[in-house]
Amino acid sequence: MMQTDPWTVAIILGLAVVTVVTRCFFFISERSLPLPAWVHRALRYAPVAALAAVVAPEVVMSGGHLIPSWQDARLFAAAVGAALYFWRRSTLITMAGGMAVYLPLHLGLGW
Repeated sequence: MMQTDPWTVAIILGLAVVTVVTRCFFFISERSLPLPAWVHRALRYAPVAALAAVVAPEVVMSGGHLIPSWQDARLFAAAVGAALYFWRRSTLITMAGGMAVYLPLHLGLGW
């Protein structure tokens, strides 16, 4: 039977406490903590920033390194998808257009 190391249990419990306290900080406090106006303005951009932080590395990196050549289907698909989004403002058209560029380049040319 495998035994758990006491340090492992202590670390897991410590991380759980830190997670609960930081995520529930606003609920634990008895008084209302209003956010400044500049925080409200900044939070409007949080979803876009998070999406860019996830998508951008997938487009320009492969295996943890920048792609070595411009012959990568992801670059062209991302450019077409961005152009279609700014033109039509439609998520469905953006995805369909990006895939319409990506699939022939990736499957047909092997990029």
